[in-house]
Amino acid sequence: MSVTKEIKTGIIKKFGGTEQNTGQTEVQIALFSKRISDLTEHLKSHPKDKHSRHGLLKLVGKRKSLLAYLKKTDIERYRKVLADLELRK
Repeated sequence: MSVTKEIKTGIIKKFGGTEQNTGQTEVQIALFSKRISDLTEHLKSHPKDKHSRHGLLKLVGKRKSLLAYLKKTDIERYRKVLADLELRK
């Protein structure tokens, strides 16, 4: 259910450029999106897992606020992230 180190490193390289660039907004949004998709798959098979659902909603809120920040500061990076992660907005 958690993101493995290899997957996380690949996401960081793809969106951050280097392995050390973990704090960039695009990297954080991509990592949240991966965890959200994993939790969504988990909840399809375990619909009564309320604790995981609560964690999913918290992640969605964090990703939403980061997307709003990115949209406010740099609209081109925002559009690129939406296109790369195939998010609807």
